[in-house]
Amino acid sequence: MTKKIVILALLAFGLIFTSCNDDDEKTSDSSKENLTLNIAGLEELGSDFVYEGWIIVDGVPVSTGTFTSAAAEQSFEVDAAKLEAAIKFVLSIEPAGETGDDAATPSSTKLVVGEFSGESATVSVGTVGNFATEAPSGKFFLRSPTDEMSGAENNGNDENGIWFGIPGTPPTAGLVLPVLEAGWKYEGWVVTDEGPLSTGTFTTFDAADDNAGSETSFSGTENAGPPIPGEDFFNNVPDGFTFPLDIKGKTVVISIEPSPDNSPVPFLLKPLKGAAGDETAPATNDLTFDSASFPSGTVTRK
Repeated sequence: MTKKIVILALLAFGLIFTSCNDDDEKTSDSSKENLTLNIAGLEELGSDFVYEGWIIVDGVPVSTGTFTSAAAEQSFEVDAAKLEAAIKFVLSIEPAGETGDDAATPSSTKLVVGEFSGESATVSVGTVGNFATEAPSGKFFLRSPTDEMSGAENNGNDENGIWFGIPGTPPTAGLVLPVLEAGWKYEGWVVTDEGPLSTGTFTTFDAADDNAGSETSFSGTENAGPPIPGEDFFNNVPDGFTFPLDIKGKTVVISIEPSPDNSPVPFLLKPLKGAAGDETAPATNDLTFDSASFPSGTVTRK
């Protein structure tokens, strides 16, 4: 009889213990919810940078985790109460290995954003710039003034330079693009068989770009370039390329780059594309808007 009582007591204790464990597990599980990203158009950032998701709760950013894969679908476990209270999702680009205050807040380089409506948010590149108000466009021309002494006549090699604007004395701006948010810069590119060559980064369209007059510039040194973004291709030849570069027939791209930049090649955002014709200035060439490179998708919480 005593043995039976002991056995029954042990069984009862086991049931109670199991029940407690189940309750603990349910409580633990219920404190987290899944946040699923389905964002097409991402690319790997290299070893020095990562993507990081953020939810905005009562005006405060809360990290949902980092990732490096370019796969469209990513899933994270997030505090349920904070996730339900979130009004917005932001995806930023962050230096790898951040610590302290830097790790607690998103960088200026925010790639996509979307506001929650119910259980989902539709995300787009609204944190980069407003590309919906006015259709982006642009013009460029072939001219190479930087290897000509001031006051000298045209030396006849204008196919070796590209400038984003309208020919004139002086040339004027020719890019119709939105002002970028902090953390981003435009960059011009000439795409050759050997790879892309940068013409320099810029944030304004009526002044020389960041590369003008620098030690790494490809331009000549006899004359300053015009007050618009662009480049001649004479000096500092990269390995594998040949200068002077004949730009005629080459693809021309304006990209949007993270600042600081994650790579020496064009970033995934390429709003303007065109092709250089056979005529040099005063002829111009058109750049047309292409939003196909812009990441977009949905973020779901449940």
